[in-house]
Amino acid sequence: MDAAQLQRLITVRMPYGKYQGRLIADLPGSYLHWFARQGFPHGDIGRLLALMYEIDHNALSDLLQPLRAGAGLPPRAQEP
Repeated sequence: MDAAQLQRLITVRMPYGKYQGRLIADLPGSYLHWFARQGFPHGDIGRLLALMYEIDHNALSDLLQPLRAGAGLPPRAQEP
C-alpha cells in the first residue's frame, strides 16, 4: 500500500454525485459498496474509491487516523 495514496484519501474530495465535495475517506461504506457492485470509475478517482472500499470493507479505517490528526481533521464519524 502506497503511503501517498493513503494521504490522498484524506485530501481528495469526491468530484461528483450524491457526495460531491466530501473527502474520499469520509464517504459512507454503503456508497463505496455500491461502486464495488456497479464498477469503479476509470482513472485516479476510481483507484482511490477502490482503495477506500478495501479499507472500509476490512474495517481498517483506523489506519487513516494518524494522517487525519496530522492534517488537523476530526476522526471519521461512524455511520448510524
